[in-house]
Amino acid sequence: MFYVLARLCFRLRVSGAEKIPRQGPCIIAANHASYLDPPFLGCGVKHRKLHYIARSTLFRNPVLVFLFRKWGVVALDRERGGDVGALRQALRLLKEGHVLALFPEGTRTPDGTIRDAKPGVGFLVTKAGVPVIPAYIEGTFRCLPKGRKFPRLGRVSVYFGEPIVPEEIAACARSADGRADFGAVSKLVMDRIRRLAESRPGPA
Repeated sequence: MFYVLARLCFRLRVSGAEKIPRQGPCIIAANHASYLDPPFLGCGVKHRKLHYIARSTLFRNPVLVFLFRKWGVVALDRERGGDVGALRQALRLLKEGHVLALFPEGTRTPDGTIRDAKPGVGFLVTKAGVPVIPAYIEGTFRCLPKGRKFPRLGRVSVYFGEPIVPEEIAACARSADGRADFGAVSKLVMDRIRRLAESRPGPA
């Protein structure tokens, strides 16, 4: 249903969806500019079901709770710092072979720029040991930016980049003193999203 609306009202176009494996666990990491990002990201991946991570405060809305349960959303309590329970649930989904979609910035950008990842993203990506597919969503900030109640019509594009393989993630996490450098992994993921935004490949 939403896919039809996305095509008709927002002229949705998708590039690189074939880079997401048809089976097996992986993480999709995307920029976050609007409340429209999760459904549009899901529309871009028709051959897999996505499970999302969302802040727990959104579960206070009964309409969102219904959708979140249908989508298999993991609730993350940002006020608790490192929400160990949410991280364990996310890792369990990946271990079971699912696709986990997350927005490393943690919250919507106020000005349309791609911001740095929140703490914990590098830890999750490193511990998961699965491919990470960077994604760039273009157009949702114009349609429904932070502070706007109702969306305006416009074109939305979803781009998927080349996967970051587990070997590259593990190498990035190794620091000179032998400790895991989760911050470097977070930066790696965000750099790939920014690179994708700059290249803007053509639609599939």
